Amino acid sequence: MGPMKRRALLTLLLAAALTAPATAQDSVPADPAGDAEASLTDDLTDDLNADFDPGVLAATDPAQRTLDAVPARRVVRPGLTVPGTPSRLNASVTVRYGPDTPSAVLLLMPGYLGGAGSFDRLARQIVLLNPRWAVWAVDRRSNLLEDHTALLGRDVPTLQRLVRAGVDVRAPASLTFMKDWGLDTTLRDWRAAVLEARKLTPNVFLGGHSMGGTLAGLYAAYDFGGAAGERDVRGLIMLDGLPGLMSGPPLTPDEYAQAARNPLGPLPGLNGLTRDPYVDSVVFSPKLASRAAAQARLAALAPDAPAPTGGLTPYPATNLAAAMTQLEQRYALLPFLALRTGRATNASEAPNLGARLLGAAFPGAGDARWIIGPQDPVRPVGWETDPAAPTNPQDFARRFLTPLSDYSEWYFPNRLTLDLAAARTGTRGTPFEQTLPVWHGRPLRVPVLGIAAARGVTSEAQYREYAAATQAALTTRTLPGAAHLDITVARGDQVARWITGWMQPLTR
Repeated sequence: MGPMKRRALLTLLLAAALTAPATAQDSVPADPAGDAEASLTDDLTDDLNADFDPGVLAATDPAQRTLDAVPARRVVRPGLTVPGTPSRLNASVTVRYGPDTPSAVLLLMPGYLGGAGSFDRLARQIVLLNPRWAVWAVDRRSNLLEDHTALLGRDVPTLQRLVRAGVDVRAPASLTFMKDWGLDTTLRDWRAAVLEARKLTPNVFLGGHSMGGTLAGLYAAYDFGGAAGERDVRGLIMLDGLPGLMSGPPLTPDEYAQAARNPLGPLPGLNGLTRDPYVDSVVFSPKLASRAAAQARLAALAPDAPAPTGGLTPYPATNLAAAMTQLEQRYALLPFLALRTGRATNASEAPNLGARLLGAAFPGAGDARWIIGPQDPVRPVGWETDPAAPTNPQDFARRFLTPLSDYSEWYFPNRLTLDLAAARTGTRGTPFEQTLPVWHGRPLRVPVLGIAAARGVTSEAQYREYAAATQAALTTRTLPGAAHLDITVARGDQVARWITGWMQPLTR
């Protein structure tokens, strides 16, 4: 399978990893369209004041207490003012790890459907290696639409209900302003944080995971009022992602306006964004994302207790098994876009021919399995942690949702997907040259660190192709045995050491 076909599967990246197809028929009424402004006012305050038991953050490895001692806070600052968007949503949001007056700042952008919480472990590891540095993990403004209040508590019956039904979903008609939340909005919100970091230190670095790596490269090439984005930073860090990863054939202006297909699947086009402002499909939606978060909370609180019936698995399972079978490379729908943590116990398995077909050219696809149900019907399917696997499943579950942020982005704007398909790796000489000014991709004057996951979606060869096209100074690494999502959540600190070792000589 060539690079283009590999990219064609990226749309299911976190959709497959964060959720499972719905099996319950329960539903929760959506917000009325007329109540949009009122319903958006207090979400962040509610999240931070929720009764979140720190006992959930109990040590799961010897370094855990030290990691959790790293200071972190959530900061919401003004972002780009977009006409029609409620004022509180014109925001630049970062979760900041480390000192308030750092000697260097690394800003990290999450991937497709991802939130700042996806960097919680990696950010803490980096700060531990250099306590004078800070890591600012980005939440795109869409994350402000999420209501985590019920999910952050310890009320198990409530969490069980939410696994089955999800939280209240904001109706598309109440979020039509999201039609303008595309590449320009995302990069300018990010730049507000970059410029704030530059007031603290000249040593500012930009990075991202998966689609976040794409956005890091586009930021560097973007024209901000006559200045290339690369002038803001010392270097770029791309974690199993790079520009072009989500691209397909060039879009025509008609496709951009009306509708098109690209490697991400169907795109609504500008004229359809008021009807479909955010991703809402059978494999990912705000409801499914909230159900996954509820299951992760149960896995953190009571990993060995029975998971809710009618939840994420059609068979009896423990809470940890119900969470991890959606993610584990052996069982995930797309085995190359997953984690490696362990394996199911008491499970009757069969070859997953669909996953093998979709991931035929990827490491791990040949081992894809389908869980039919428990071998012993008296006991649920359980979970066995593999101490040699890159990621600890209980640590992953407990970091999935905290008062600071969460792993996913429930309301992912379709406009950003559309703009990424149009911008690709640059817009000079395209119909989008003026509206999406990705102009400065060659030569790229800042160095690049590209880290691939050995069982993920990029390779060192792809980074070298990017460097050849941009004339960038490149350093590459590959994390052995890691699947795509392991690269930011692995228990070991090899990725953090590569990052800090590369950044150190570039700081001044």
